[in-house]
Amino acid sequence: MLQGAAGRLSADGSSVRAMRTPLRRVVAAAAGAVTAAGLSFTAAPPAGATTATPTTAGAAITTAGTAPAATSHPPTGRAASGRDSLFPGQGTDAYDVRHYDVALDYAKAGTISATTTVRATAARPLPRIDLDLEGLTVRSVSVDGRDATWSRTGTKLHVVPRATVHGDFTVVVRYGGRPVTHIDPDGAKDGWVPTADGATVLSEPVGAQTWFPDNNTPADKASFRVAVTVPAGTEVAGNGVLSGESTRAGRTTWTWVQREPMATYLAMISIGQYDVYRSSLRLADGRTIPVTSFIDPDLGSQAAARAQIAPAVRFLERHFGPYPFSSVGIVASRIKVGYALETQTRPFFDGPVDTSTLVHELAHQWYGDSVTPADWGDIWLNEGFATYAEWWWQEAHGGQTRAEAFAKAYATAADDELWGPAPADLHDPALLFSDAVYTRGAMTLEALRHRIGSAAFDEVLQRWAATEEYRSTDTDAFVALAERVSGQRLDGFFDTWLYTPGKPARP
Repeated sequence: MLQGAAGRLSADGSSVRAMRTPLRRVVAAAAGAVTAAGLSFTAAPPAGATTATPTTAGAAITTAGTAPAATSHPPTGRAASGRDSLFPGQGTDAYDVRHYDVALDYAKAGTISATTTVRATAARPLPRIDLDLEGLTVRSVSVDGRDATWSRTGTKLHVVPRATVHGDFTVVVRYGGRPVTHIDPDGAKDGWVPTADGATVLSEPVGAQTWFPDNNTPADKASFRVAVTVPAGTEVAGNGVLSGESTRAGRTTWTWVQREPMATYLAMISIGQYDVYRSSLRLADGRTIPVTSFIDPDLGSQAAARAQIAPAVRFLERHFGPYPFSSVGIVASRIKVGYALETQTRPFFDGPVDTSTLVHELAHQWYGDSVTPADWGDIWLNEGFATYAEWWWQEAHGGQTRAEAFAKAYATAADDELWGPAPADLHDPALLFSDAVYTRGAMTLEALRHRIGSAAFDEVLQRWAATEEYRSTDTDAFVALAERVSGQRLDGFFDTWLYTPGKPARP
């Protein structure tokens, strides 16, 4: 995700201050041209300590400092309690969803009639099944083919089957009404966003519950089949591969299949008047996948952006490993949310698409979509990596180097958003998309490269994408991998960069 105004940079890189506190891309907004290639750090001082300035060009980022006797950071909220650290009311670890099947009928008036089938497995007996659903009217619920009783509390749908479930079970929920737009803790919109010609659903972080009942946590990934029926002449973008498009009695059904596991926050549909562009892409591993893009005609053809998809994917494959999915493409429209989003296989852009943002969202297909944090408190594993991919692309295409991007960011004076919260120790969900997550997350990776060397660093990134493919994971697993590959003890390094508020100090 790239956000305007407080985390999600807008699709054209501009700031949308009306929605969020500003997030500045390092390359666009750090004041002054800093040519230093790197810095030398010790452990981080307490928040509010005097800031440092970069050294002269050519200095090395050593980040060698005083390491604690043992790893000092706490486990993530989910690891400690089974609940997400930033959204404790969302999702559950009581069962594991294997597949969602969503059949949704959309009317021009903006209402929907839908049926969602949830196929899941419970490792222990469950007398009640909790799902997340916001707004909408539930009409009936069944479990394993038998009517079930249900009740609602806030955004929870409590389902009581006739018999306790254990092992595999299936829940079918029939529902409808006018979907709501969810407002995030930082004031941004997600979930179902109505437009003049339809609607777009952007589910991060918890907006998926506005259009289908689900286990709304990044810790639970599943395959998806989504069939959306709309008035003929209307297009529907979705995740994965378009497996069917059929018209009957003036209604067209678009069926999207995402076979690779997907977190609910990455699920997307976009209904509207689109120009659809189809081509194919041959990947590094020999596969050929479809490239399907949906462009609002008001934005022109976005030919330059579409032409960059293949070069960007090939560039990212060289550094991160094989592309993890079976399709790719983009969706570009104007819905006035002020951010781009890494919706799986087909990122969404709110307006014209610039190359840097395209690289950012495509990098998420590896880091965020395939490799997903199990807890929202580890979102730096998404945004720090994608921001770093932007830096790397710029370096490879004649722009500033990664070390220069790091130095420019470090030259930023005392900035509460950048240096205040620790990227992997967030306590306020309103800071989920803050500069500390994006920029300091990317700086952590660049500092790690200088600490362990480029060869080991490159191996860490590729092995992270390969060993955690299609899984939900956490920062501790990344730290452990970096230590195995480098042969170094890095707990002090990561405590400084990820778990300690304040700006890391110069000796």
